[in-house]
Amino acid sequence: MMRLRTKHGSSSGTLRPFYGATGLITLTILVCFATGSKGWAQFSGPALSSNATVNEPMTPTTDPAILYPEGRDVHLMHGDLITVHLFATPDYAPVVRVGLDGSVQLPLVGDVHVEGLTLAEAESLIARRMESAGMYRNPQVTISITESPNQTVTLSGEMHGVLPVAGSRRLYDVLSAGGGLPVTASHMITINRPGVPQPIIVDLGNNPATSAKANVPVFPGDTIVISNDGVVYLLGAFKTPAAIPLRQNTPLTLLQAAAIGGGPGYEGRLGDLRIIRTEGSVRKVVRVDVKKVMEGKAPDPVLESDDIIFLPTSEMKAAIKSGGISTLIGLASILVFAAKQ
Repeated sequence: MMRLRTKHGSSSGTLRPFYGATGLITLTILVCFATGSKGWAQFSGPALSSNATVNEPMTPTTDPAILYPEGRDVHLMHGDLITVHLFATPDYAPVVRVGLDGSVQLPLVGDVHVEGLTLAEAESLIARRMESAGMYRNPQVTISITESPNQTVTLSGEMHGVLPVAGSRRLYDVLSAGGGLPVTASHMITINRPGVPQPIIVDLGNNPATSAKANVPVFPGDTIVISNDGVVYLLGAFKTPAAIPLRQNTPLTLLQAAAIGGGPGYEGRLGDLRIIRTEGSVRKVVRVDVKKVMEGKAPDPVLESDDIIFLPTSEMKAAIKSGGISTLIGLASILVFAAKQ
């Protein structure tokens, strides 16, 4: 029978190995890693392909006639509050609202139908009425819109609001007045314009030198849709689980997302990280050995909008992390007791 020498140099008739403190801790750690790894098919990216029919790339509008239309005058509509000015006659400045019938009631002139007319057309009509009534000779009439529920631009999507626009304003001015683009907003802006059959797509881009090209005019009645550029979700044993917004034309890889989340925690099962991706109505799960990715032995997957990165937790490592050295000593005691039985 094999005999081992005990700590005090005497022999023993049974096989009872001695475990030092260092040996116990080392054995415990080896057991933890042995129980925390599993064999899965690994990711062979660089990216999961997607043939989903949602969130497809948009093509920017390039037709100058659509982006920069000419001759878009302001037309008076019912509900508009206007002020009529008469040159050299400061006492004549009535403030009237266009009624539901499209008319305004003016002193010395009476009822005048102005709905659908441009400001210049309405000014000429009122001047002719004054002159035909014998009140003035060659009157100079100007109209200003004081308030208009119709001369507005609507912001929807990642921004919400209804902003007054008299005549036209530039896209950047409207976005700034609405509070500026949020961090999750896409740089692809959609403008739905009455009378234009297709949505107008404007690429704001990321280059300040070419940003002036995207500052197109915006007109009353336009609806500006600011879509979400998408986020990637970090879940599980990351130090800081988070929702990470994507940037247009800037790919986000798995390691970059993990770095933003503070990196994997000690308790994470690095060989069992999962990328959960939804393509249309189909959800796919791919397991990735993130340790191999960090060591450069496997490709770094490129993430897409709404990807979920889940890093499972090793129960043994989590117990060690929460209990510290006392947990290690407890596990070592259990192993010693089991070896004596």
